[in-house]
Amino acid sequence: MPFHLEPIDFSDELRGYASVLIVSCPVCPPISLATDTDSPFMELFKHGIKTPAYEAHLSSIQEGLERDGIKTGVFTSHFPCAAACLWTSGQRNRLRKHAAGYDAALVMGCESTRYTVADTLKETDCDVILGMELVGVTNAVLKFRFPQTLTLDNLDRVRANERVEQATSAT
Repeated sequence: MPFHLEPIDFSDELRGYASVLIVSCPVCPPISLATDTDSPFMELFKHGIKTPAYEAHLSSIQEGLERDGIKTGVFTSHFPCAAACLWTSGQRNRLRKHAAGYDAALVMGCESTRYTVADTLKETDCDVILGMELVGVTNAVLKFRFPQTLTLDNLDRVRANERVEQATSAT
């Protein structure tokens, strides 16, 4: 059951930085954006294992920062464990090396992902800023549709400390 995350306004927190590395958890944020936009989770023939709605969101963040003269990059991990809250020491070392040229890390994930990134970068000069907030959990049935499309069906969201909230689902 993935966390349901919503983007937050971090623009004020990024003022004054010359470079920002967007550190992305590839699990909960893409699921959240796919369900929020009622779009496919994956269209393997068109986009591979990336979620179009989430990739568009990351691109818009990068474009906005670059328009403001801020250098950007994106870091994510896929295997052996994709979820950033469970990254191996090897994945954390890879992040540390990748973040060496950046002033700040914008974390696209939950508070646990923020903790992973902050712990990994604690001995660097890279500040850590959260770009999403946890609002609940998502429960859905993963469905395969022709041609090579994965959707999330029978979608329910459970808001933090509340009961099930019925949501529309792609059919």
